Amino acid sequence: MRFMILIKATKNSETGVLPSPELLAEMGKYNEELMKAGVLLAGEGLHPSSKGARVKFAGGKRTVIDGPFAETKELIAGFWIWQVKSKEEALEWVKRCPDPMPGEESEIEIRQVFSEEDFAPIDPTGELMDKERELRERLESGRR
Repeated sequence: MRFMILIKATKNSETGVLPSPELLAEMGKYNEELMKAGVLLAGEGLHPSSKGARVKFAGGKRTVIDGPFAETKELIAGFWIWQVKSKEEALEWVKRCPDPMPGEESEIEIRQVFSEEDFAPIDPTGELMDKERELRERLESGRR
């Protein structure tokens, strides 16, 4: 099972305050543990929403909304993608995580990533998943 682990933004992360060298070192050790355990697939921090944008879809219309965005508690400051056996295992790893936002109340959200099997009811022939698999293979090999 794959899970996306979402580190929620705070006022400091949204104003561009960078983590301390100590926190970076702690997170580096934690990421090393995740890697050695075969859990870590990807992970990055994100710039504040002031450097981002959203695209709103309404029928055939697309509207671009530039950041920053008001609801800090709904924003994401970083993420990991993990491969684990269960949500419970993901929870256990998150509980071991260094506090991502020392001095502020912070939150980490855990969300399961869809797998091929989840789409079987709407793709009984497997044709759509075959095309998706081909795209992933091309992406991983660097082909376009």
